[in-house]
Amino acid sequence: MSEQTLYFDKVVRQFAVMTIIWALVGMSVGVLIAAQLAWPALNFDLPWTTFSRLRPLHTNAVIFAFGGSALFASAYYIVQRTCHVRLFMPGLATFTFWGWQAIIVSAAISFPLGITASKEYAELEWPIDIAIAVVWVAFAIVFFGTIVKRKVEHIYVANWFLGSLIIVVAMLHIVNSMALPIAFFGGSWFKSYSLFVGAQDAMVQWWYGHNAVGFFLTAGFLGMMYYFIPKVSGRPVYSYRLSVVHFWALVFTYIWAGPHHLHYTALPDWTQSLGMVFSLILLAPSWGGMINGIMTLSGAWEKLRTDPVLRFLVVSVSFYGMSTFEGPMMAIKTVNSLSHYTDWTIGHVHAGALGWNGLVTFGAMYYLIPKLWNRELYSVKLVEVHFWVSTIGIVLYIASMWVAGIMQGLMWRAVNEDGTLTYSFVESLQAMYPFYMVRFAGGAVFVLGIVIMMYNLYKTIAGAKAAEAAIPAPAAAH
Repeated sequence: MSEQTLYFDKVVRQFAVMTIIWALVGMSVGVLIAAQLAWPALNFDLPWTTFSRLRPLHTNAVIFAFGGSALFASAYYIVQRTCHVRLFMPGLATFTFWGWQAIIVSAAISFPLGITASKEYAELEWPIDIAIAVVWVAFAIVFFGTIVKRKVEHIYVANWFLGSLIIVVAMLHIVNSMALPIAFFGGSWFKSYSLFVGAQDAMVQWWYGHNAVGFFLTAGFLGMMYYFIPKVSGRPVYSYRLSVVHFWALVFTYIWAGPHHLHYTALPDWTQSLGMVFSLILLAPSWGGMINGIMTLSGAWEKLRTDPVLRFLVVSVSFYGMSTFEGPMMAIKTVNSLSHYTDWTIGHVHAGALGWNGLVTFGAMYYLIPKLWNRELYSVKLVEVHFWVSTIGIVLYIASMWVAGIMQGLMWRAVNEDGTLTYSFVESLQAMYPFYMVRFAGGAVFVLGIVIMMYNLYKTIAGAKAAEAAIPAPAAAH
């Protein structure tokens, strides 16, 4: 029995295609808002095209549309191959695809229109939150149902990471989104109040926010790393024991690190310090996983010269290591006093988002899509071009933001002998102008790489369909 008949890959193909489409959409909006910071006239004096409306659209499109679609595609592909069974409840899996895309489109409409006012007093937010929970629970049923009916006793470590993604993100989303529609108090069904207020609300939001990074953008993508690097390199995981230690250390430690986003706020000092300590502890499992991923190439290093898909995956793990060193360092209170509220944080986030999540997803899609359509990649040379274009874009972006952020921090804390501030905020903003231009250029170059990838993968899929059309129909029986 072939893979095409044994496994339910239609939903994987759907999510894979949308991963590429949402990459272009989400990151193009990012380039636009980067341009708005350099050239404010690009806000166009329209309420739905301002930076404040488009920025949450950008982050949600990149994280949940692009990243989420990549995770769905990878999870459904990996769990079938590692369990040697067809996906549990294929119809429910199809529901998760259409449900997730509908949620993304609803957010893409509501954010520019300003319909979601705030967490404390949100308009039309709770129905979307409930829809997210329903789709995510359906995802859990399909994924864990497939594991339950597996034909092999062993559960491969990639599924451990993907399973933690599903369980913890459900918990985070449901708790953080708890709200009461004001219809209960005689008001509208379309407006609601959060159950959390003040410092407690801030704590819950960063418990959600940092662990969305920890489980959506880290654990889920580590599941991709532990499957696709061995597959593309043709080598087993360097240390399976280390991968298990990596899993348990990461999932236990990450959940405590959220308060490091709230240093020097109304949060109690002991809570801030707890977040800082657990953030520093996180360095060990994070680097253990990075070393495990890179050392999987032992005996296959020469493949990096000839296989640009493997290069995407390995460089992404290098960015993972760099980001997970920088993050704990920025969680230290004295460092945070310089970095917080500056563009250094923006550089750090994009080192992870573009360098780690972006590159590992591109590598996974370059592996997946030819497999799913049973075709060779249209052009390996274009993959190589995409790799270098993306890398140059990332370096321009994060280097400009590192310099801008440190400069901002130093200018904001500079004081004259009489204790007055040396620089006004406007002067610090003026100093950022050249770095904002470089950031825009880096983002634009990165999006150019996505366009190259779209063309390459479109030609790959089109070639597969052309080949199918060329196969003559079987002769009718007489």
